[in-house]
Amino acid sequence: MQERSQAVKVNVAPRREVKQSQEESRHLPINHQVVGRPLRNDGAKATAKSVPVSMMKIEPKSGQATELRQARGKGGEQHGSAGTAKPVHEGTAGAKFTAGPGAPPAAPLLQVVPPETRVRVSVRTRPRRTLSRLGRRWFGGTGAAPVAAALLALALLLPALIAWRTAQTPAVRHDPAAAQTPSAAVPPAAEPRSEDAARAEAPPAQPDAADAAAAGGPPVRVYLTRTGVVETVPLEQYVTGVLAAEMPADFELAALKAQAIAARTFIVQRLAAGETSGTGNKAADVNDTIEHQVYLPRSELEEWPNRGKGAELKKLREAVRQTAGIVMTFRGQPITASFFSSSGGYTENSEEYWSLKIPYLRSVPSPWDAAINPNNRETVEMPLPQLYAKLGQKVPEPVQTALAALDQGETEAKAAASKLSADKLFKILSWTTGHRVKEIRIGDKVYTGREVREKLDLRSSQFTLAVTGDTVKITTYGYGHGVGMSQWGANGMAKEGYTTTQILKHYYTGISFQQVSHFLK
Repeated sequence: MQERSQAVKVNVAPRREVKQSQEESRHLPINHQVVGRPLRNDGAKATAKSVPVSMMKIEPKSGQATELRQARGKGGEQHGSAGTAKPVHEGTAGAKFTAGPGAPPAAPLLQVVPPETRVRVSVRTRPRRTLSRLGRRWFGGTGAAPVAAALLALALLLPALIAWRTAQTPAVRHDPAAAQTPSAAVPPAAEPRSEDAARAEAPPAQPDAADAAAAGGPPVRVYLTRTGVVETVPLEQYVTGVLAAEMPADFELAALKAQAIAARTFIVQRLAAGETSGTGNKAADVNDTIEHQVYLPRSELEEWPNRGKGAELKKLREAVRQTAGIVMTFRGQPITASFFSSSGGYTENSEEYWSLKIPYLRSVPSPWDAAINPNNRETVEMPLPQLYAKLGQKVPEPVQTALAALDQGETEAKAAASKLSADKLFKILSWTTGHRVKEIRIGDKVYTGREVREKLDLRSSQFTLAVTGDTVKITTYGYGHGVGMSQWGANGMAKEGYTTTQILKHYYTGISFQQVSHFLK
């Protein structure tokens, strides 16, 4: 066994002349050869030298042991080993130092010091705990074989131990949405988002939330407007009914999961606040119309497999199951998770469609809608008199005169047409941040874009107008109020590889995620 050692220090404190000590010790036939720098005797005073042990080869010499004991007897017992030339390695009786290849010529390395001269030899060793030594200590064997055997036994037992431990510990479910990875970056038209927001993940369901999800969550009372009946279903069943009514089942799974979280957040906010408006005093929490969220009753969903829609229903239930118990929050409270069908390129600030500014309902780019929605653009036509009637005003007199002139010959018709151009009948005064009509003058009144949309029953407040003869053509872009998440935009993002969390964090600015159990017991 090899050991790491310190250098040997030989401290000589002479009392008499060294010459006399040499004469008295000549009879000792000790033969040493130099390995490195020799410890020489220059006839004056001995000096301390350090000889590296790694350069020595130690060989026992039985003949020297007797002579050394005789020499030692002359001076009596000394501190350490005064005349034994004790080698560095412990347990060695005698020593012969043999020079390696290329060493200088042999020279006396160490001579026995007479009794008149005190020699203190200090030997300090600090053994290295090598693998073999540890093997002997731990397993009673020698070398690395026992350690290797023990490691092999441990490697064989460890998998069984892990399996047993796993069986004893209940698994914690995680949100699979976090495992998805985007395959494409946001197009240049999209608003840049921070890396942290792009990579953030919805939190996993906690054990108590998982238990609640298994039971379907707290009850939700739904007022069915068509039948006047209040249907009470578990939360997750309600979310499934909303998902089936609000989003096509052939959308990407990530988009369906985003819609499920938005629908769950909407109802949890109402339940937590005890809100029952719009239920017709029917002791319900929510109704089944677009006033709240469109909802398909449980009985209708159970008929889907019989109508050949079993795969679609299974996909919707999977989206709800994978997001069970997760809601969106802002500053620790459930958000107003508004959503709509599609946009004309941007979503809308809340205060530009409603009167309240909500910090997480900000206008963001949504270029995916027009790319994948075949019905993102729609043109409707109506006679000019009908347009004024729907807006609640009489047809202006100049317009009546021009309309009457259309049937009075070609010359009069051309003059009338010039007076009935769109830029003379309608004037858009301002636009919203989301590129929708903010204010427009029609006749002698000024309307908001929302008012025109609702009065004329348009798909969107992002529109343009043109007049041909006595007919007005109105082209709309997108579908819905434009506040919150675009459903077609979410599907477009999902097709490009964005995760559910990334979709939600894009359309709802600065939101976080929390468990339903945090708000509802």
